[in-house]
Amino acid sequence: MNAPLRASARIPLADPAGMLDTLRARFAPHARLTALDGGGAVLEGRLGRVELRPEPGSLLVRVAGGSEAQLSVLKMAVAEHVAGCAGTDLPSFAWQGHDAGRRDIPYFREMTVVDAATITPRMRRVVLAGDAAHFATGGLHVRVLIPPAGRPPVWPHCASDGRTVWPSGADGLTPRVYTVRAVDPDRGELAIDVVLHAGTAPGSDWARTVRPGARVGLLGPGGALPEAADWVLFAGDETALPAIARMLPLLPATAQAVVRIEVADAAEEQPLASPARLDLRWLHRGGAPAGTTDLLLRAVAALDWPADRAAASAWIGCEQAAARALRARLAQEGLLRTRQTVAAYWRLGHQGVDLAA
Repeated sequence: MNAPLRASARIPLADPAGMLDTLRARFAPHARLTALDGGGAVLEGRLGRVELRPEPGSLLVRVAGGSEAQLSVLKMAVAEHVAGCAGTDLPSFAWQGHDAGRRDIPYFREMTVVDAATITPRMRRVVLAGDAAHFATGGLHVRVLIPPAGRPPVWPHCASDGRTVWPSGADGLTPRVYTVRAVDPDRGELAIDVVLHAGTAPGSDWARTVRPGARVGLLGPGGALPEAADWVLFAGDETALPAIARMLPLLPATAQAVVRIEVADAAEEQPLASPARLDLRWLHRGGAPAGTTDLLLRAVAALDWPADRAAASAWIGCEQAAARALRARLAQEGLLRTRQTVAAYWRLGHQGVDLAA
């Protein structure tokens, strides 16, 4: 294992102990907390380690991550939380250590559109060329940065305190979160499948109209994979279909994959393959608008779960109210929260607006 990358900063504050308490509370849901002598704290999570120590007139912060991307995210998270708490009295500081002064974002890549095609009546695939290998591991999702039409793109960069500086005004970008459907590192290409919403929506409009040669920015990847298990449930509507299609081939042949996908009709079904034993059922809305049925909830309630819930895991992505109901159903089934990922991808009445943005 490579040694972690490290950075540190002294943040001038009138009440460093108070800021430490605030940061500790904000990071605690996502990290393991260890108290230090002298009132300090260490928080350790998936991205790395954050150490907080109050000093007279300042808060000493040390961060450590396993990659430049993780280190950058940790620095950004600390700086954004400090800025959010400080209000108009924003302290000025800069990070020292690895990547000190770096302006480019380690997990940003500019890509070029090489193809765009309709794969079902309500799904369009956009193929991008560039450093595709960067997105082959580390998560399923990316934030697509769509530049304004008719202008050369201006991409975000890092400030000295770690926060992201976004272009504004006429150069403002439109961010949308999507799943990387497939990656071909040898060709340097990746595919993103976009659900085409009725009417106008920024992501759908981009997928419908983008042409080869257009430039686009990607931030990522990120997003949780399901816990390893002998029996894995995948459930979702068409917005989750690209993620499910990406995860199924990653399962071992010894696993049982139970898949329930809600779509408009049979024309929206896509071929899905997995080394695992596959129990796949498509749920057709039959003319009902997306987000208005209980098809997924009834399908999950009808499942024959393994007696040993510790041998099961679940991954679900769908409309916000449906996600809430399904999360409650998983609790009724006795599935631990650590064995499930339930994501609200969108909200009824707000199609085309990212809940993850």
